[in-house]
Amino acid sequence: MTKHETRDLADLILRPILSEKATILMEQNKYMFDVVPKATKPEIKAAIEYLFDVKVTSVNTQHLPPKKRRVGRFVGYKAHYKRAIVTLAPEDSLQPVFFPEV
Repeated sequence: MTKHETRDLADLILRPILSEKATILMEQNKYMFDVVPKATKPEIKAAIEYLFDVKVTSVNTQHLPPKKRRVGRFVGYKAHYKRAIVTLAPEDSLQPVFFPEV
């Protein structure tokens, strides 16, 4: 594994996903993120550990197929994206980050 530049790690994670499926996965201490398509699993792990100060046990990635979109008679595709499901150690959690106490 190569040494990662810490300022580059923050750019790998685009946004967290807070859908119904992602909320169900949170009960298992798994969190979903949209990431840069060229990001590797070790880079995603290093980025999550650096940004949130947690211990990551595994990273699963998905290359989702592009979705067709049309405007009138013109057909195009949505931009390519990659999704990562990150499993945290049992003692760590991102719940306070996503759902702060009101």
